Amino acid sequence: MARTRTRSTTRNRTHSAARATRSRAAAVSGVVLALVVGASACGAAAGDDKHPDHRTFGLHGRTLTVDSDDSALDLVVSDSAKAGEVQVTRWFQGHVTLGGDPRVTWAMKDGDRLVLRMKCSGVVADCSARHRIVVPRGVAVKVEDGDGRVSAQGFEEALSIRTSDGSVRVSDSSGALDLRSGDGSIRAVGVEARSVRARTEDGSVLLELGAVPDLVDSRSGDGSVSVVLPRATYRVTAESGDGSVQVDVPRDDSSSHRVSAHTGDGKITVRTAN
Repeated sequence: MARTRTRSTTRNRTHSAARATRSRAAAVSGVVLALVVGASACGAAAGDDKHPDHRTFGLHGRTLTVDSDDSALDLVVSDSAKAGEVQVTRWFQGHVTLGGDPRVTWAMKDGDRLVLRMKCSGVVADCSARHRIVVPRGVAVKVEDGDGRVSAQGFEEALSIRTSDGSVRVSDSSGALDLRSGDGSIRAVGVEARSVRARTEDGSVLLELGAVPDLVDSRSGDGSVSVVLPRATYRVTAESGDGSVQVDVPRDDSSSHRVSAHTGDGKITVRTAN
């Protein structure tokens, strides 16, 4: 009988230990789930930063490359900006649970490459950054953004924007435009560029030009394409894999003003401005 009681006691202890382990695991899972839900309910927004940082960087030459991994970017040309200087304002909010402290860095490398980085990793990580970059007139800008929307205004020099994930917006600009997004819409409104290239893998394209261009090349993998042009005669090529095509501008295959609009899936419209 003693041996039977011993075996029974051992089984009871084993079952109790197993129940305790499961309870602790459930408790930990509950805490993590609560943290995830809490973070999702209160997403970080850079606009909530009431005390943004300001810094001025020296710029060598008349070209600037903005190298950003994960930030919304607003680029502005200002007549009040001093030659050879770039003024940057930074907004940042970040929350990390079970991970390192979130942080952002900025630096001008080689005199003409503004490098913006954000570190935000952990079991629950929620960070948001935004930069406003003011450049003096006469500077050509190239943007390489890994993840984030990009807007630009007032450029008379060449402007190149590439973002892997985010929308692109350009206004009041006359320099050559080369705009690309891996996943996001592209809008160029009120521009007078003689050359405009706009391509997105997933998103719509809208181009509204105030001056007769020499070249417009617009493409979307999945989205509508709309090109609005001043009255003139154009050499137009337009094609949609799955959608309607409407071209309402004067056409001439010998015109020096070339316009192309292509999409894999969506409507194409090429028309004269009202």
